[in-house]
Amino acid sequence: MSSPKIKKTTRIATRLDLRRLILVLTICSALIPFANTFYAGYLVQRQQLIDTTLEGHYAYATKLARSTDDFLQSALQQLDYSAKLMAGHMDDLHYLGEEAARLRLQTKSFNSVTVIDQTGYVLATSPETLQIVGKTLKSAGVTEALQAKGPIISQPYMAVTDNFIIFISQPIFAADGQYLGAVGGSIYLKQESMLDTLLGSHFYQDGSYVFVVDKNKHIIYHPNNKRVGERISNNEAINQVSQGESGKTPLINSQGIEMLAGYAVVPSTGWGIVAQRPKTVTLAPLNALMRSVLYKTLPIALLMLLVIWWSARRITSPLRQLANGARAMDRPETAQQIQSVKSWYFESQELKKAMLRGIGLLQRNITKLREDVNTDPLTGLGNRRHLEAAITAFQAEKMPFAVIAIDIDHFKKINDGFGHDAGDEVIRQLGRQIREVSRADDAPCRVGGEEFLLLLPAAPLHSAAQVAERLRALVEHTELPTVGRISVSLGVAHWPDSNDDIKTVFQQADAMLYAAKRAGRNRVEVVPPATTAR
Repeated sequence: MSSPKIKKTTRIATRLDLRRLILVLTICSALIPFANTFYAGYLVQRQQLIDTTLEGHYAYATKLARSTDDFLQSALQQLDYSAKLMAGHMDDLHYLGEEAARLRLQTKSFNSVTVIDQTGYVLATSPETLQIVGKTLKSAGVTEALQAKGPIISQPYMAVTDNFIIFISQPIFAADGQYLGAVGGSIYLKQESMLDTLLGSHFYQDGSYVFVVDKNKHIIYHPNNKRVGERISNNEAINQVSQGESGKTPLINSQGIEMLAGYAVVPSTGWGIVAQRPKTVTLAPLNALMRSVLYKTLPIALLMLLVIWWSARRITSPLRQLANGARAMDRPETAQQIQSVKSWYFESQELKKAMLRGIGLLQRNITKLREDVNTDPLTGLGNRRHLEAAITAFQAEKMPFAVIAIDIDHFKKINDGFGHDAGDEVIRQLGRQIREVSRADDAPCRVGGEEFLLLLPAAPLHSAAQVAERLRALVEHTELPTVGRISVSLGVAHWPDSNDDIKTVFQQADAMLYAAKRAGRNRVEVVPPATTAR
């Protein structure tokens, strides 16, 4: 028979084994769900950040492509007007020189302006320091202009002035239709130019940058001026945009860096504009947040494990409830469930507090990330994602709404004259004033640099016009510390009164905005009754 001592030892071993089993089960119940929630939350937020960055860069590249195309079309219009003026003065070299100087200096769209006859002989140029008057040019841009005898935007090439340039030209025809030559403006790609200003002025301060390539994958604009003229072949965004496609994609650039890129095509030239940001920069805030949560959670978790090992049987019930709560830390009701756990000893109470702090921190950060996704960081107004959500909600509720398109007059002069910090303050002040005239249910949004939209649900067209006029007057009479007084132009439309198609309504509001600008700015234009359609 077994002795009593042997039986006692066996019972002790059994009791110790059971305690270890409880410890293992407790660890698995508490830590595994927490780790799973932590990792799943990280993956979800990581993908959300990537998607948001890609979408933002695609939208930004698209806007820059549109702005660049507008600039090029404007340049062609300027040249066309001058070409018509020069047609009757091709023998007056003094007149041609003055017109070339006016064309270069009036808008500063070009680094130089050249007037040539039908053989490429230079009749006039500005600036005169180029010293090419009286010479016959054979450059690629001039040759293309003479052969086309029509408006052209050349592919980038190296000019006789040793500048990597783009040549934009318009033909000059006599009254009887005889081809007399051409007037062209050059944009120097390796020097400061209007194109450089247009593409280089953006608000990203997070490692993002923009570059432009032509159809042959040559860089024609880059923040690093030394890379202009370089041909890139191992970049997915460049490969896609050179084929005329716009979109967004993660990629590894020619420097071997993982990037998140959005790209768009300039319609008139086939150039590709690429806006991209390092992936590591995008994910850095999330990684820091997760490390912070982990560092704050692990010490308490380790302490709790020691307490659990020492008193496993006594704490089985409350820890099991806490473990169940840990499985659903991302649910709103979890905090209340954990709060109701009866933690009658110090260690479990501390664990309970830690979990509540962790849940609170996680949910606050998730809430903040969601707000950041839908909010313009400069003004606190909604962004395009917020705008789309508001439109979707109005459509779902069949709620009619008015649209007010708002644009700051002469905003580029404010930036050029007072600096971007002053420009940012003007935008922030306008955001506050838009909120001031808005109702609680209205949806004020910033959709571009100085462009805003205000949606007024259930507001008729005439009421929206009154709100627009009130905002215009408020802005006009507000004295700003640095820039003084500014003004805004506004366009008003209504859905479905102006049109049954929402996209058309926004286009009408935008058209009214530009009508206000053409009419002298600092005014409100409303879709005329004659254009409304039920």
